[in-house]
Amino acid sequence: MKIALIGTGRVGSSIAYALVLKQSCDHLIIAGRSLDKALGDALDLQHTLAFCTRPMHIEACTNDQVKAADIIVITASMAIEGQQLTSRLQLGEKNVAIFRDLIPMLAANNPNAVVIIVTNPVDVMTYAATKLSGFPANRVIGVGTLVDSARFRALLSQEEHIHPDDLRTYILGEHGPNQLPILSSAEAGGERIRDTPRHRELFTQVVNAGFEVARLKGYTNQAIATATCMVIEAVAYDEYRTMPLATQFDDWLGYKDNCFSIPVVVGRQGIIRHLQPEISADEHQALGNAAQSIKNAIISLIPDLVD
Repeated sequence: MKIALIGTGRVGSSIAYALVLKQSCDHLIIAGRSLDKALGDALDLQHTLAFCTRPMHIEACTNDQVKAADIIVITASMAIEGQQLTSRLQLGEKNVAIFRDLIPMLAANNPNAVVIIVTNPVDVMTYAATKLSGFPANRVIGVGTLVDSARFRALLSQEEHIHPDDLRTYILGEHGPNQLPILSSAEAGGERIRDTPRHRELFTQVVNAGFEVARLKGYTNQAIATATCMVIEAVAYDEYRTMPLATQFDDWLGYKDNCFSIPVVVGRQGIIRHLQPEISADEHQALGNAAQSIKNAIISLIPDLVD
């Protein structure tokens, strides 16, 4: 299994480190615009292998040298050091420009790859990557609200005193302010997790969690890196895992030609199927509002790529 990481910032480096510790592949490529930074990460990770149980081939290269990868993970983004972001959409214009150069080249050199998008705004970037690559939508996956759902389960776990893995609840929609918890079907052990003011308060914390982490330490990297590794392993090991991920779709629950996080099943070919949950009327309305907001952002940032 050959995995290529595109982007050598904090998130890319954190994903690479997690993949080495988890021994998730036998061939790892670290790629970026700066070969020196990629070489530094690769060398550091090679030293890390001395503490691992099995060998792994780790190399560095520039983006244009990535070829024949099975999985490509893209974290490449405009630099945000010292900037105070209030919305992930602030990254959109410059990151779209990066993708216009990057994606067609990666698609041509890696025609059979599954592409995993981490770059924000992830919903817009996943739509852009799908159109720019020419790949079928099932092979371009945005990490989306997987990390938001994990944050919500972590907070619910503390409140309900139940392990996060045993809580069944998703956050769908945008990885951003237009996300919503699907509490109508949330449960643990068959018992409903009620839509209460306290649970809504926890959800509000989730919406702002990424910005709060960034405010406190200057960036986010660990949770998103771990979430990305979960998607990578679902593809690499053909796990058929169910998770909320951003994907471009023609029609899902009546929402047309859009791209945001919905519940999907993930395996070796990428997204195997879209799940069709029963949601309440209020959730349908909120999701409809989110869908329109996301579509407006897509049309604003990449009008030439919208069908």
